[in-house]
Amino acid sequence: MDLAVSRSAFPIPMIPEMPVGMSTSAIPARIPIRMSSGNITSRGRALLMLFLFSDVGEEDAPTRIRVGSHKDIARLLAPAGEAGMAHLWLEHVGEDRPLALATGPAGTVYLCHPFLIHAAQMHRGKEPRFMAQPGLAPSEPLRLERQDGAYSPVEIAIRRALQEG
Repeated sequence: MDLAVSRSAFPIPMIPEMPVGMSTSAIPARIPIRMSSGNITSRGRALLMLFLFSDVGEEDAPTRIRVGSHKDIARLLAPAGEAGMAHLWLEHVGEDRPLALATGPAGTVYLCHPFLIHAAQMHRGKEPRFMAQPGLAPSEPLRLERQDGAYSPVEIAIRRALQEG
């Protein structure tokens, strides 16, 4: 299980010790994660941003990302509408989707859909990694129905996911 303690927008990975005889290659690529709440309009979060303040390679606890999982989350949240859902367990949501790692040199910034499933992992490198995940509030609430059709890229992605679903 991955646990994280957040100090403001700086996640600090806290990984329990692995059982004797288990190697990191034996750990499944699942992302065990709990989302405390969410709604289809991503209330309060315009984008998921990951800022790398140090070089982050594959051994340096890069954030794991389920590519395309924002579509799964949109379809999961849609039935609850604006009211949203609480205490969502996402361990198996998007588990068939490819896994990517947020790696790069210091100064790299990832701008992602706010529904993207992501999680920390064990640090196996030699240097500490520094990153932040600050919140970015939307300038206006997301709206999935607009008279003028002027949808933001996030709104377009949610609409497409719901149409595909």
